[in-house]
Amino acid sequence: MEAGLQHMPDISKGYFAIYAGEQEKKRQVVLVSLLSQPMFQELLHEAEEEFGYSHPMGGLTIPCSEDVFADLAYRLGAL
Repeated sequence: MEAGLQHMPDISKGYFAIYAGEQEKKRQVVLVSLLSQPMFQELLHEAEEEFGYSHPMGGLTIPCSEDVFADLAYRLGAL
C-alpha cells in the first residue's frame, strides 16, 4: 500500500472524499454523482483558483465552510 494511503479509511465504491471548512478542514465522503452538479462544479473552479492542483490536506479541498458544503451536498442528495 502506498505511503499516506494506509491511514485513510476505506471509501465505498461510488464515493469520494473532500475536505471543507474555513479554519479546520473536515473530511466529508460524498457520492461521485456530485461531480456532475453545476453548483459543485463552481466550487471546484473556486478550489482550482485558490489552491491550484496542490491541496493542503493531500486531497480535494473545497474553499467554503463545512456547514455550507454539508447543506449543498444534502440538497443535491450526495451525502
